[in-house]
Amino acid sequence: MHSLYEAYNELHGLAQELETPFDAPAVLVVGHQTDGKSALVEALMGFQFNHVGGGTKTRRPITLHMKYNPLCELPLCHLASSDVDPTLAQEKSLQEIQSFIEAENMRLERESNSNQFSAKEIIIKVEFKYCPNLTIIDTPGLIAPAPGRKNRALQDQARAVESLVRAKMQHREFIILCLEDCSDWSNATTRRVVMQIDPELKRTIIVSTKLDTKIPQFARASDVEVFLSPPACTLDGFILGGSPFFTSVPSGRVGTGHDSVYSSNEEFKQAIFIREMEDITSLEEKLGRSLSKQERSRIGVSKLRSFLEELLQKRYMDSVPMIIPLLEKEYCSTTRKLNEINKELSTLDEVKLKEKGRVFHDLFLTKLSLLLKGTVVAPPDKFGETLQNERINGGAFVGTDGLQFPHKLIPNAGMRLYGGAQYHRAMAEFRFMVGGIKCPPITREEIVNACGVEDIHDGTNYSRTACVIAVAKARDTFEPFLHQLGCRLLHILKRLLPISIYLLQKEGEYLSGHEVFLRRVASAFNNFAESTERACREKCMEDLVSTTRYVTWSLHNKNRAGLRQFLDSFGSTEQSAVLSNSLSMPLCQESSFVSVANEKHDTKPRTDVKLSQVASGVDSSSSVQTTETRLADLLDNTLWNRRLAPSSERIVYALVQQIFHGIREYFLASAELKFNCFLLMPVVDKLPALLREDLESAFEGDLDNVFDITNLRHSLSQQKSDTEIEMKRIKKLKEKFKLIHEQFISHHVMSSLSLAPSA
Repeated sequence: MHSLYEAYNELHGLAQELETPFDAPAVLVVGHQTDGKSALVEALMGFQFNHVGGGTKTRRPITLHMKYNPLCELPLCHLASSDVDPTLAQEKSLQEIQSFIEAENMRLERESNSNQFSAKEIIIKVEFKYCPNLTIIDTPGLIAPAPGRKNRALQDQARAVESLVRAKMQHREFIILCLEDCSDWSNATTRRVVMQIDPELKRTIIVSTKLDTKIPQFARASDVEVFLSPPACTLDGFILGGSPFFTSVPSGRVGTGHDSVYSSNEEFKQAIFIREMEDITSLEEKLGRSLSKQERSRIGVSKLRSFLEELLQKRYMDSVPMIIPLLEKEYCSTTRKLNEINKELSTLDEVKLKEKGRVFHDLFLTKLSLLLKGTVVAPPDKFGETLQNERINGGAFVGTDGLQFPHKLIPNAGMRLYGGAQYHRAMAEFRFMVGGIKCPPITREEIVNACGVEDIHDGTNYSRTACVIAVAKARDTFEPFLHQLGCRLLHILKRLLPISIYLLQKEGEYLSGHEVFLRRVASAFNNFAESTERACREKCMEDLVSTTRYVTWSLHNKNRAGLRQFLDSFGSTEQSAVLSNSLSMPLCQESSFVSVANEKHDTKPRTDVKLSQVASGVDSSSSVQTTETRLADLLDNTLWNRRLAPSSERIVYALVQQIFHGIREYFLASAELKFNCFLLMPVVDKLPALLREDLESAFEGDLDNVFDITNLRHSLSQQKSDTEIEMKRIKKLKEKFKLIHEQFISHHVMSSLSLAPSA
């Protein structure tokens, strides 16, 4: 049994250090802060060593490999460092170990909230005459913070601790020691967390701590009966041992100081035994009867210790046949790893490295092409982005009003996409967003300001006014979308790099260890993507500038029929206004100048001019309108008169709408076509040549700058040395378990023969 415990201790240390897929059976202590976890662990060990008290005193899991040794009058402790072989752990005194644990707790406490707890175990090997043969892992105490913003820091810590403890409980080899500090079993404080991992409590032992403080709380014997033997429905499972254990650990620390209660660990051990007897006596007084043998077997630290020791011993013996093939598999895996390192060392010459670089270049381009065409090899949950995440990471399409297109209206918005599918969705959102944009509002002030003064006369030209307003509105509206589209598509293209690397790693075609070369390839790809996107965006800007600099009516006025219908809708109502204006023309020039001067601030057409005022100056034969008169009226309304009548305003607005929508349609089609031709296609037809050119250019220089051969050779040599040590440890451990297995078989055969009847 001594060899068995030693082998399992080494196995647990190996699993923690190398993160191997197997693990040894152990007892995992889980409980909330101040449930008495660390105190119970110390009571099981028979001596005090930890940082015990209120608040968070355990910030790293502490693994204790305890071994009974009757010759050790004082605890013999070894602290395993993460930098050395656990079998070569350094011997430390109890004070040194306690100081180390306190220093680690203080170091982590000074970290940010997300780093105040560490899953890396502190491994301690202990031999002592009072120690059981157990491996116990003491975890940080769970936290139940109060709600509210002011407790946000404590809430973050609570989530970090629960995540750490849940990860430890995932190991199916671990026996979970679930501590509850309550007198009513319907309050499942710690079980709530434990049952998320072990719903039926099949590998869980429930322990009610601080029994000495609970006994006085019971007023009736029936309450004590229910507490000691809770109904099966209350615990919601099939716990190990059939019913809970009940423990009490006396307060007080061992030491020589004025605040110490016990002068030695033996005195502490005796106090634990006395407390156990006092608890039994108090329970019998409350019940008015003696406790049964079954009830006594669940009360006290000594009973819990014996149960754990027997249970773990059985698990150890049952697991031996399963551990051997796992070690054999790990040994074969380590052997393959060593062979690969040796092979890598043998290929560190210039010719072979260049050939490996060229092969990687071709494979990388193949994966890029595959991602654009479509594939399901890369897991969407790891590499895909929903539209909402894509907007956060790559930028959103935002209009001049600051609003975004509702993402739920975009096809496949909730799906996690990558590669060509994500590119297509982004382009579809661009079409939805830009295609739905309306012409921004036009004010009367903008129309008047756009009229201005010509270089040859001071008349008005409303067609020019409409062009000036439309191109300005279009330029301000569409230019931001061009930059947003470029940023979004560049984000999508850059995401192809890590996904391609993942596919190469998955298929074993990744150049592990050649980080300098891989960074060069990544830099070349990202530079190509950025320069290509910038050149493509500049081409699109040229189109936008051309369409907003010179208005070509055949291009900009896409819907002439609609414009004609709009103008005809109020043409008949304008005839009377034209007649009225024509009658007012013969007024004297001085009067006309005064009228213009008075109307500088007028924003509405005048309606108070009466025909009777000018009737004397009009010949009766002028009642019949001639073509020349109508032409003069038209010039008066559109060229000489700067009064902005509603009809003029509507005509300008209609022209602006037509020009704006024509620019929008051309911009949308042009931008999509150019990004497809000058951003997407170059990845397929230009990137391979540019990457190969960059690669061959680098190969002509110092190859050490491309592959970092010196550091790579040193790194591989170090990996080889570490792997050889790992192989030796696994081989030694495998042989030890094989020997133990053979001894068990031999012992079983001898026992069978001794029990067989003699002839």
